[in-house]
Amino acid sequence: MERIAVISDIHGNIPALEAVLNDIEKRGIKEIYCLGDLAGKGPEPEKAVDMIREKCSVTVRGNWDDFIGNPTEDEAFVWQQRRLGEERIRYLNTLPFSYDFWMSGRLIRLFHASADSVFHRVRFTAPLEERLAMFDNTEATGKGEHTPDVVIYGDVHHAFIQGLKAKSLCNTGSVGNPLDMTQPSYMILEGELHKRQPSSFSMSIVRVPYDVEIAIQVAIDEGLPEEELAAYKKELRTGRYRGLPDE
Repeated sequence: MERIAVISDIHGNIPALEAVLNDIEKRGIKEIYCLGDLAGKGPEPEKAVDMIREKCSVTVRGNWDDFIGNPTEDEAFVWQQRRLGEERIRYLNTLPFSYDFWMSGRLIRLFHASADSVFHRVRFTAPLEERLAMFDNTEATGKGEHTPDVVIYGDVHHAFIQGLKAKSLCNTGSVGNPLDMTQPSYMILEGELHKRQPSSFSMSIVRVPYDVEIAIQVAIDEGLPEEELAAYKKELRTGRYRGLPDE
């Protein structure tokens, strides 16, 4: 039996990424896949890109990876672009949209947000028809011979596993910017990798504690732009999206 760790949405938060990678290492898991959004929001996007390139054998493209290099006058985006540099931005632009593989007789598909686009957001509360469409073969994923049995995605920063008509829709949650609680999350898959013959298979969500205040202090020390810093603090401390009103 092999195990794969699936992580997503790092967002330049290195203390959180280090905590998750340490947890993966303690479990003896060697294979790590990443679902994108390496940069954006957090203060160390260049370190996040470098660490993911080193540690992950598969990485797919997120929405931030897609647009982070676009021309802009937004101060927070320009700050991120300067940290990343041209070579890392080119790397992010080359990331594939999706990745398919077999495990214990199940076709598993990884992408960032949906089967159609890195910008089409699908929450766990979306209408059933929209969630079932996550298993479609589309122009973006490729017209494969099979549709996936398991879809794993990121983007919404909210970890869950749902059974949908004999299929499984899963979200890893976020490493660097969790918005369902304040602890980073990732998934572990266990089964027979690259085997089409059905056999024992499991999926689980892991939560990893880390020091949020250290991550915030890094953002202060690195000079994250003031407006972005205020939103970053709120999200890390509360696990609530910056666009929501305070309770």
